[in-house]
Amino acid sequence: MILKSLSLINYKNFESKAFTFDAKINCFVGNNGVGKTNVLDAIYHLSFGKSYFNPVTSQNINHNADFFVIDGLYEKKERDEKVVVSAKKGQKKVIKRNAKMYDRFADHIGFLPLVIISPADRDLITEGSDTRRKFIDGVISQSDKSYLSDLLGYSKILSQRNALLKYFAANNTFNADTLAVYNEQLEGFGTPIFEKRQQFLERFAPIFNERYKAISGDTENVTLTYNSSLSTMPLKHSLTNALAKDRSLQYTSVGIHKDDLQFEINGHPVKKFGSQGQQKSYLIALKLAQFDFIKQEGGTTPLLLLDDIFDKLDENRVQHIIELVNTNDFGQLFISDTHPERTENVVKKIHQSYELFHLERAQ
Repeated sequence: MILKSLSLINYKNFESKAFTFDAKINCFVGNNGVGKTNVLDAIYHLSFGKSYFNPVTSQNINHNADFFVIDGLYEKKERDEKVVVSAKKGQKKVIKRNAKMYDRFADHIGFLPLVIISPADRDLITEGSDTRRKFIDGVISQSDKSYLSDLLGYSKILSQRNALLKYFAANNTFNADTLAVYNEQLEGFGTPIFEKRQQFLERFAPIFNERYKAISGDTENVTLTYNSSLSTMPLKHSLTNALAKDRSLQYTSVGIHKDDLQFEINGHPVKKFGSQGQQKSYLIALKLAQFDFIKQEGGTTPLLLLDDIFDKLDENRVQHIIELVNTNDFGQLFISDTHPERTENVVKKIHQSYELFHLERAQ
């Protein structure tokens, strides 16, 4: 699959901009603030129906306008696919594929597989478990529609159960039978999600380890562990045991919405003991493993977006990444960098066709 062309109208800092892309490597270079990352984000938007960096739709509209349009022309399985994402202030966002509007955004997820590697990924290490769960869910959802459906179902029932707990507290009342219905529904959605996350990690962790070895030169030992309360007890029992706590807190304190991933390097948490270079290598390995997994599951080579990834990496690690993407495993690459010379030197070593786009600040 390749993205042949991209057109932006009133998207972030762009009033009107069009690109025609190389089938292999496309580089966006220029100073900070010229919109390099915004182009990558527009491509991400076409795959997921939302921004990678700012999920608030209205804030992705150019300041001088009240709407945006992102228009992408793809080639997938030897046929053209036109995808358009548009939004107008005060109205619902629209995604169209070949001029036909999707009824549900969820139906589009996975159609244009994509992996982005960005400095914003550091949140996976520094932020709370919610960020890491979103990572797992995002990978599995691109190739498993029923998983995404279960997630949406679980989220809906969780909100209803939390609202009921607040109602009980506010009205000084309690109804065990009503709560039991929600518990049963949560288990119905939550158990298959837990099982699929487990299966995913069993397959994903070895791929991740191989990717990290290749980037670091096999000098460090890394581990990736999935932590869930469902590993030790069925969700139904956990909910029963946590009832007093939940009533006191007025929200559901156990369940798959509390699961987490544990990142370690040489037996210690990456967050506390990993250097900047090690943390960045860990994240890049995670994302390249995500790329491998999605490609295996879906049978389509995802687009790979590399946002400013050469920053904070020593020359050895950069060289390892270059060697990795110089194989036929990868399809179309999109790279952003503030240093045109560095970028050109890097892509020349890859021995593939490439296009360099010099972006400048609008006057």
